[in-house]
Amino acid sequence: MSEATNEELTALQAVLAAQHAVVYGYGVVGGRVGEGRRAEARAAYDAHRARRDALVREVRGLGAEPVAASAGYALPFAVADSAAAVRLAAELEDRVAGVYSDLVRAAVDARRADAAAALREAAVRAARWRGGSVAFPGLAERTGQAGPTATDPATASGTPAA
Repeated sequence: MSEATNEELTALQAVLAAQHAVVYGYGVVGGRVGEGRRAEARAAYDAHRARRDALVREVRGLGAEPVAASAGYALPFAVADSAAAVRLAAELEDRVAGVYSDLVRAAVDARRADAAAALREAAVRAARWRGGSVAFPGLAERTGQAGPTATDPATASGTPAA
């Protein structure tokens, strides 16, 4: 396997790990979010499940074993009500956007275009949840702010995080 392919596979595995975590996180969001935003949470959950399943196929297509989901993930904060669920949804989208930005850098051709589309979708969902946008979605990890950790549901290091 070439170095470029290995880097791309590593980035794909990181995105897959993050997607596992985001799917878990949206289960929490769906359980706490108010009725008015429940359909939005369900649509995001379904979109992330579909991306996760496509990533599993891509990783297998490259001859590797896809990273497995964990049984549970530590959330970045307590989610006791609808407002916290909305904040969690925005956080999940921000974190997965950051992981997709790494895949955009590592990938080529159609995979790069797909990763860019996924990053854009996550940024748009984050803006909707938050009620506003940020200048560079997914860039918080590079500015010195705390990024995903191995116990957060959106981590990119093979162990999903929130």
